[in-house]
Amino acid sequence: MIKDKRMYDKHIEHADDMSYENEGVKDFGPMVQISIKEYDRLKERSRYITDKDLIALIDKLEFFVKELRKHIVRIDIE
Repeated sequence: MIKDKRMYDKHIEHADDMSYENEGVKDFGPMVQISIKEYDRLKERSRYITDKDLIALIDKLEFFVKELRKHIVRIDIE
C-alpha cells in the first residue's frame, strides 16, 4: 500500500499557507516614487475633469439643457 506523502492533514491548511507564500518577498518593481509636493499637486488635479472628450460631452449636455429651458413655462396651477 502506498503511503500518502502530504505535509498537511487537511487541504484547507495547504490553501492557507499558499495564500501567504509571497509575503516574504517584497517586489516594488512596478511602483514609482514621487515627492509629497508632486503627490499633492496630482491629488489636487484629480478633483477636476481634464478629459477633452468628457468636457465636450458636458458642454453638449449644457447646450441641450439650455435649449430645453427655453420651452419651460412656469405657471401656478391651483
